Amino acid sequence: MSGVPASAAGGSSGARRAGPRGASGAAQEPAERTTPGGAVGRDAAERGAPERTTAQRGATEGGGAGRGGKIAAAAVNQASVWNVANLLTMLRLLLVPAFVALMLGNGGYDPAWRSFAWAAFAIAMITDLFDGHLARTYNLVTDFGKIADPIADKAIMGAALICLSALGDLPWWVTAVILGRELGITVLRFVVIRYGVIPASRGGKLKTLTQGIAVGMYVLALTGPLASLRFWVMAAAVVLTVATGLDYVKQAIVLRRRGIAERRAALKETEV
Repeated sequence: MSGVPASAAGGSSGARRAGPRGASGAAQEPAERTTPGGAVGRDAAERGAPERTTAQRGATEGGGAGRGGKIAAAAVNQASVWNVANLLTMLRLLLVPAFVALMLGNGGYDPAWRSFAWAAFAIAMITDLFDGHLARTYNLVTDFGKIADPIADKAIMGAALICLSALGDLPWWVTAVILGRELGITVLRFVVIRYGVIPASRGGKLKTLTQGIAVGMYVLALTGPLASLRFWVMAAAVVLTVATGLDYVKQAIVLRRRGIAERRAALKETEV
């Protein structure tokens, strides 16, 4: 009655009402043309949700696949042996003989040579903090890094402890306790690796930091109160070394028992 043509005022709703009754073939035709996805596309059209065309979907999916491919390719390229994390590990390995030469230079008791040795040791310890973080953060983990990184860590610490004990600055039993713990835990990790990986604990990280500070203080030719302070720092490092070592042994035993129990349960399930 308002004078507005029926096709303009209620054409679309009327077409939808007429569609199910089959009264208007044109009512169903546009829905099928705009939604080439078959029944699902028709349902989406009846609900009023916008439906993408096949070309649009293909472009979007192709773009996502392209971006994913580029990211995957970048990860593969980054995980080469010659990456920044591995270069830092190599630098730490090269610093070991340089540190020994500086430490024993001019008889081993020259404060200037000991200062240079401390600088080499400090650089090695700092790179130890960064290379693992870079490898994990930027997906630079490689088989070379897994093997070389712990070797470099043990090498620089072992070289410093042995030099200090050989010069008479540090008792041999301290060197034996620290190096024995480090080598023992490394072997223990390989023994139980079939059952799982023993994760690094906060105590282990604190132990490493305390050891680095204590050994660094002994490398320097300190006198007076600082010489007394380094004794207590080394004592704390020895305590943490023993305590964390016992904790790793406990974790290894639990991990092995759990792994054996899981294997037995799996065998029983297969037998049943």
